[in-house]
Amino acid sequence: MESLHIVGGRRLNGTVHISGMKNAALPILFACALNSETCVLHNVPPVRDVETTISILTQMGVEVRYLTPTTLEVNGAGFRPCTSPDRLVESIRASSYLMGVELALCGRTRISHTGGCRLGTRPLDYHTRAFELMGTEIDVRGHITGVAENGLHAAKIMLDTASVGATVNIMLAASLIAGEETIILNAAREPHIVDLGKFLTSCGVGVTGAGTSEIHIRGVRALHGCTHVIIPDMIEAGTYMAAVAGTGGEVKLVGAIAKHLESVVSKLTEMGVSVTVGAGESKGEDSVLTVVSDGHLKGIQLKTDVYPGFPTDMHPQFVPLLAVAEGPSSVTENIWSGRFDYLTELRKMGVSCLHADSSNTAMINPGQHLTAASVTATDLRGGAAMVIAALMADGVSRVSKAYIIERGYDNLIGKLRALGAGISCDMDEADGDDTPPPPCTKVRSAAHVMPR
Repeated sequence: MESLHIVGGRRLNGTVHISGMKNAALPILFACALNSETCVLHNVPPVRDVETTISILTQMGVEVRYLTPTTLEVNGAGFRPCTSPDRLVESIRASSYLMGVELALCGRTRISHTGGCRLGTRPLDYHTRAFELMGTEIDVRGHITGVAENGLHAAKIMLDTASVGATVNIMLAASLIAGEETIILNAAREPHIVDLGKFLTSCGVGVTGAGTSEIHIRGVRALHGCTHVIIPDMIEAGTYMAAVAGTGGEVKLVGAIAKHLESVVSKLTEMGVSVTVGAGESKGEDSVLTVVSDGHLKGIQLKTDVYPGFPTDMHPQFVPLLAVAEGPSSVTENIWSGRFDYLTELRKMGVSCLHADSSNTAMINPGQHLTAASVTATDLRGGAAMVIAALMADGVSRVSKAYIIERGYDNLIGKLRALGAGISCDMDEADGDDTPPPPCTKVRSAAHVMPR
């Protein structure tokens, strides 16, 4: 099992380039299976979840060719519905998007139950209810199976909660209902929903309203090829912003989209961190955010919400900052009931807080001193919080199960080293857990590179 060794107490200074957004790339990659023509995707982040998605798709007949480490040609002409590999499907949450793709193409779906971070109850109820409204009979016993005997039909679907995953799946399923318009009410508004809408529009689907609470999708008989650039990752950007806020220093983030980070910038500013926004120096750069911190922070009350509220995927990264801040702080998690599991590990580093298992709020005690410890990543963002805490702590910390963090962060070690962090990776002795892909590297399997 791989571990990160992190030397704490060093200020971060320099420039970091933000990679493409994992949560935008995954639904777009699955959407390529709808398309029998070739799509070229730029700015695809080389992270583990993307590698897993490509493995799923190639095993189902999709052709994927790397033109560069972040540019892919994808052709779905050979896609074979209902043949997904169970083990890989069970390893990531985004594999649920196969349901929308398969139902759109052949009126049937069969996938194993999906995996991903353990953040509490994460049912697919909103997805399956939407598919039922579109004419599908769903059975979730054993595998998740669905049959639309007469094919899918358009529907007007009100989501009880603005679910990102359900919004994506409905958009995918509706794309090939030719000439009919599906309407999603209370749709998710996250930037990656907008990016998926732009991609589908470039492929010929009629998508309007992406980024608002009401999305209209007018399907077509067939999608056509396109070229698309994946948006930069706002969570990666926010994580580096939190890191420099905690360690002190000055870091420029190149390529982030400032609008996507408004809630994060607002809270950092409230804590006494300086964040300024400038234009990118070269074509294609959305903006440059400069973060300056002296490491002296003020306590705040933080509440997560759906976009444009404060993102749940940024809440764990703020807790180490709140632990050293002056004045009491609290974090209220309104999205995932199990998001606080990482607190058990942060307590080993000196984070003192009050949190009952049944509560969605943690009270963070102020003015603490973080010390090095050996901790284990519990989930993707919780693991990122442990990295930040280790960068702030006195001494050398070890974060095990680093492959969990690599699921969503491109070249984390290299980017932190470039900012002056002392961080390295090694292998521990096997402890009986499932074996992850090779450690601390970005793999390009030959199976993923399809010859012309």
